[in-house]
Amino acid sequence: MPPRLWPADELVSALRAPGEPEVAGEVVLVGPPERPIAPDALADAVRRLASLPALVVGWPGWSPSVDLAELLDVVPASDDEVVEVADALARHPRAALAAALHLRGAHRRDVPDGLVAESAIYSTLLAGPEHRRWREATPVRHPIEVGGDRLRAYRHGDELHVVLARPEVRNALDAAMRDQLLEALAVAEADPGVRVVLRGDGPAFCSGGDLDEFGTAPDPPLAHLIRLRRSIGLALHRLADRTTVVVHGACAGSGVELPAFAGRVVARPDATFVLPELSMGLVPGAGGTVSLPARIGRHRTAWLVLTGRTIDAGVARAWGLVDAIDLI
Repeated sequence: MPPRLWPADELVSALRAPGEPEVAGEVVLVGPPERPIAPDALADAVRRLASLPALVVGWPGWSPSVDLAELLDVVPASDDEVVEVADALARHPRAALAAALHLRGAHRRDVPDGLVAESAIYSTLLAGPEHRRWREATPVRHPIEVGGDRLRAYRHGDELHVVLARPEVRNALDAAMRDQLLEALAVAEADPGVRVVLRGDGPAFCSGGDLDEFGTAPDPPLAHLIRLRRSIGLALHRLADRTTVVVHGACAGSGVELPAFAGRVVARPDATFVLPELSMGLVPGAGGTVSLPARIGRHRTAWLVLTGRTIDAGVARAWGLVDAIDLI
């Protein structure tokens, strides 16, 4: 059965009524209001919505005002995208609702607070049935590598060039690469005169986290604490005003989330961007629920998370996910 269409004023009334709103746990399709909505009523509804486990989807083609957009989690462009969002909730209800609830509060959190909240949600989902099903259906491809260089770093004048160097796996980010990248960034943090240029070897900038490591942590709470202590996103945030990231080819997961922390992101024309985590029963876990909303807003971030669609460099530039398209 397709989701019921709620005029925005009806949804506001439902959210303000006593008891649990009847829209909990559903896809809520919202269209233009049929009657004026008082500002205080809308504010009450938005506060109630903040903790409501439902996906609130704008009617395709509706361009809500800024205040009414606060009611929505995602604003699809077509009926097909509404179906995709509904399918996301049906397939991965825990991860989809966790993403929507978390993104609603993105604008109220600073970067460290946002990273703490994201990591806690991510760690919880790692131990959940949706991710377990994905892990059981996705066998480990290669033994986990121990040791070895994952990147190259060199100075050129006042620039520190850092190059991800696992081209054979499209620069998949594993724990060893994370640690080596943090060491390289620490050099720049120690010298305020150094600028950072980050790029990747081979056919792609970064294909995301190394899937062979997903779900292998025996202790999700400990993994949460390690993720916070070893956060590349936080390091890039601290260096944002003097960091440029050059991306190319397939940029997936952390390959999208981490560059978005930088002050300048340059994409080659062949660059593409996708957030695939929901298909694994997860939310973005490298800081994307913090870095992407700051660049493209929470509605577009939710669209990328919930639909799993890929965008090209032109769309990324139009949205502000990248700052320029160049052949450098």
